[in-house]
Amino acid sequence: MSQLRLPALLAAAFAAFVSFSSQAAQKDHFSVCWTIYAGWMPWEYAGSQGIVDKWAKKYGIKIDVVQLNDYVESINQYTAGQFDGCTMTNMDALTIPAAGGVDSTALIVSDFSNGNDGIVLKGEGKKVADLKGMDVNLVELSVSHYLLARALDSVDLTEKDLKVVNTSDADISAAFNTEQVNAVTTWNPMLSDIKAKPAVTEVFNSSQIPGEIMDMMVVNSQTLKDNPASVKH
Repeated sequence: MSQLRLPALLAAAFAAFVSFSSQAAQKDHFSVCWTIYAGWMPWEYAGSQGIVDKWAKKYGIKIDVVQLNDYVESINQYTAGQFDGCTMTNMDALTIPAAGGVDSTALIVSDFSNGNDGIVLKGEGKKVADLKGMDVNLVELSVSHYLLARALDSVDLTEKDLKVVNTSDADISAAFNTEQVNAVTTWNPMLSDIKAKPAVTEVFNSSQIPGEIMDMMVVNSQTLKDNPASVKH
C-alpha cells in the first residue's frame, strides 16, 4: 500500500517537478504519463482538479499529465521520447528505457509497494509451491515478473518450473475470469478486484519483500541536462 498520504505526495511531486522545469530556458512545455496503479492515482487527481495547471501557470510553463491504459506501452512511449517523464517502478526503469539507450533520473520516489503487488491463485488454501507446473499470467518483464521471481525463490523454485503468459495489465482482471487462467501476478487496483472473487488465495505479495519495489516518476536525464535548472528536493 502507498506509504505517503495524498497531500504529502502532491507537495513533493510538484515542488520537484516545477523546480526541474521552471527555469528551463530551452523548453516551456513538458509532458508526463501515468497508468492505473494505486500509488500513482495522485497524478490523476492533480490533473483533473487543476493542481497541475495552477503550478504550471505560476511558473509560466505547461505540463501535460496523460493517462495511458497500458503500463508497458507507457514506458515504451517514454523511451521513444514522446514523454518527458513516466511513472514506473525502480526495476522497470532499468529495463526498457535502459535497453533503448535512454538514461533516466528518478525525479520523485513517491512510495514503496507494501502489499500493492501480489500473486493470486484460484482455489482456497493454496501456497507459492502450488505454482509449479502452472501457467501464470502477468505483464512480462515488468515488476510483476520480478515479484514472481522473488516468490519462486522463497520456495526453491525457478521460472523453469512454470510458464509465464504475457498479459496486459488492462486485460488481466478479465483474463482471470476465464476458465483457462488460474494464476496471476498483478498490482492494485486489479489485484483487489481479483482477490475479491470467491475461492481464491493470495500466496505472495510485496509486503514480504519490503522496500524492494519503489514507485517513481522518472524523467529523461537528457531533458535535465538540456534544462539545467535541475531539481530541488
